Amino acid sequence: MKIDLNLFTVFEAIYSEGSLTKAAARLNLTQPAISHALGRLRDRLEDPLFIRHGHKMRPTPLAQNLLPEIQSALAQLNQALQHAHGFDPKIANKTFTIAMRDVIEATLLPPLVTRFNEIGPNISVASVTMDRRQLEAKLASGEWDFAVDILRPSPTSIKQQKLIADDLVVLKRKSKKRTNSIDQQAYLNAQHIVVSSRPSGPSLVDYSLSALGLKRNVALRCQHYFAACQVVASSELWLTMPRRYGHLLSNQFSEIELLDLPFATSSVDVYLYWHSSHDNDASNTWFRQLLETFQLVKE
Repeated sequence: MKIDLNLFTVFEAIYSEGSLTKAAARLNLTQPAISHALGRLRDRLEDPLFIRHGHKMRPTPLAQNLLPEIQSALAQLNQALQHAHGFDPKIANKTFTIAMRDVIEATLLPPLVTRFNEIGPNISVASVTMDRRQLEAKLASGEWDFAVDILRPSPTSIKQQKLIADDLVVLKRKSKKRTNSIDQQAYLNAQHIVVSSRPSGPSLVDYSLSALGLKRNVALRCQHYFAACQVVASSELWLTMPRRYGHLLSNQFSEIELLDLPFATSSVDVYLYWHSSHDNDASNTWFRQLLETFQLVKE
């Protein structure tokens, strides 16, 4: 059975986006063109492939079974094309799409953009919102080139390497009586801020305290560290956060001081993730090697 390979590109886009409209936008095609391509593939495979449920296109069992093989085939084809031409940053026109949180953006993007300006004038970065539930699918489809996150369980199809070695520190408003350290009791007596996208639940610090039979008083939950630092600068609340980003923010707030935690916690090392099907891709390999030259990846 001969099938136009472009139909599989459309199939993968519809599967990933769950929408004909979004698939059309992603492939820079019209919606009628997407519908026509889907119709041709349905005729060839004798299966509806996607069934509309509300505003979403839900895959049929056959479509679910086809997806891994189609993604693998498309990735191998893209890889072959990349190898045919190699990757020369001086002449390449490439946008690396990286999923990450704001705390990583502040650490990673400044040196990355500086390096690109030096060696790759037509290379750019698109930083997108991290959605851990879609990590494998987005990396497999190529919609994301990389994801940057803390160490998390992941399937064998996802490769990883340590990007940033980090630990936690405390940020608090400076007092007239300056100290170089805080003790555990002072930490427990203080009121704290938790930064999380979740509306409730313990953080890494709370798990560590719980293991010691201790509990702290959380007075505020918010979504971003910058907002939390603004609260710290004008109140007596304390903030526990990653050291590297903590240094960046504390330098912007003259009212804030940064101190070591008075108890041990697990590290908050950050990892780079990519799909195994892109492991030998020339641009993917070049990007990973570039990151290894950055000071932030060194222990």
